[in-house]
Amino acid sequence: MAMPVSSSFSIDDEKYDDDGVIKRTGTWVTASAHIVTAVIGSGVLSLAWAVAQLGWIVGTIILLLFSFITLFTSLLLVGCYRYPDPIYGIRNPTYKVMVKNILGEFQCKLCALAQYTNLVGVTIGFTLTGAISMEAIQKSNCFHKNGHDADCTSSSYQFMTIFGIFQILLSQIPNFHELSWLSIIAAVMSIGYSFIGIGLSIAKIAEGKIAHTGLTGQVIGVDVTRREKMWNIFQAIGNIAFAYCFSVVIVEIQDTLKSSPPENQAMKKSTYSAVAITTFFYAMCGLLGYAAFGNQSPGNFLTGFGFYEPYWLIDIGNILILIHLVGAYQVFAQPIFSAVESWGSKRSPQSKLMTKEYNIRIPLVGTWRVNMFKVIWRTMYVIITTLIAIIFPFFNNVVGLLGAFSFFPLTVYFPTEMYLTRAKVQKYSVAWIAIKTLSVFCLMVSIVAAVGSVEGIISDLKTYKPLKAT
Repeated sequence: MAMPVSSSFSIDDEKYDDDGVIKRTGTWVTASAHIVTAVIGSGVLSLAWAVAQLGWIVGTIILLLFSFITLFTSLLLVGCYRYPDPIYGIRNPTYKVMVKNILGEFQCKLCALAQYTNLVGVTIGFTLTGAISMEAIQKSNCFHKNGHDADCTSSSYQFMTIFGIFQILLSQIPNFHELSWLSIIAAVMSIGYSFIGIGLSIAKIAEGKIAHTGLTGQVIGVDVTRREKMWNIFQAIGNIAFAYCFSVVIVEIQDTLKSSPPENQAMKKSTYSAVAITTFFYAMCGLLGYAAFGNQSPGNFLTGFGFYEPYWLIDIGNILILIHLVGAYQVFAQPIFSAVESWGSKRSPQSKLMTKEYNIRIPLVGTWRVNMFKVIWRTMYVIITTLIAIIFPFFNNVVGLLGAFSFFPLTVYFPTEMYLTRAKVQKYSVAWIAIKTLSVFCLMVSIVAAVGSVEGIISDLKTYKPLKAT
């Protein structure tokens, strides 16, 4: 087992933390904002579709079950930030370093593969979803002006390009420590469009036009075929499971917290509050959305036009989604940026490209410290992810597949294995058996979701026409 090396920096140093990094200033509030930004995406508006596949009973149970699982495994992960002691041990600033120090080098490589694959996939998915929201605003105004049956065909590719340009600018934010303001704004946006979705659902229910719902969801032979029902259930379970997942960035978020109160205590508070907020909005959007639209719930009732009027409120909802996605992209991209830049600095510590910084004064903002390697690398990353989104506009199903592969290791396997190692839980004890049972269950969920995503990708490929307007 690889053990952490003691730091030569004093904990009492005025400028630096005990690991030599400039003092962290984050609080449980900023950490909560980071988590909410990462977790509550526009996918919250698709949970009504997921519940429609499962029905009232199973849909509600799955929503609450994965809320509990995410909370439980996240708390285990939070306790491993410092090792071996959760308060006085050596810091693990990234998920990958944490796994290396507790479980060893080989496990670290597996973790890096799962984490960075997921992060790259999610940033591409955000580019697609951001473009869909911009396109929905255009269509909303078109439908309002020309009628709901009007031909409002449009292309999302120019919107993906616009989204990418914004990300190139924002990607120059140095690191997670400078993202607090953006995450707070994005978190407020996510809560805002969730409330819009909830409010519109309540208004539709109040109209008195009762949508057909059921204890088991869509009816075989009426709404779907038996085969479609099976695939939809697989995808719905995967969608709900992945919707709660923020383990991929939780360690990096915890590394922004100041030392007092202890990081694990502050992060536990952040985790409880963020999961509570998330569960509330997921349950409200999923269950009220299902009550409003029934078994014919659209994939997203703001961008999929479950509602047409009031069009201005639909526009506001999509604008909030867009602002949120702009911030969420950065939350998920920062660990990738940091990993490559750290690798480059270690490989070429004397290179001016890697180390030299230039001071550029920006009116009304201040001085911007620029490193050319960061500018070039981060710009190229955004360009590449944007191009992938443009070429493969069905990438959300691919993201679902990536999520299926990364959900089990990042959300369940590594947190539970690190806890068992750190706490020295006796093999075959009640706690050990319970945790292993949870791991097996979540592994099965990942497999089921992966199968559903593969079927979705195959269906998309059958109708795929590159660069075609929709």
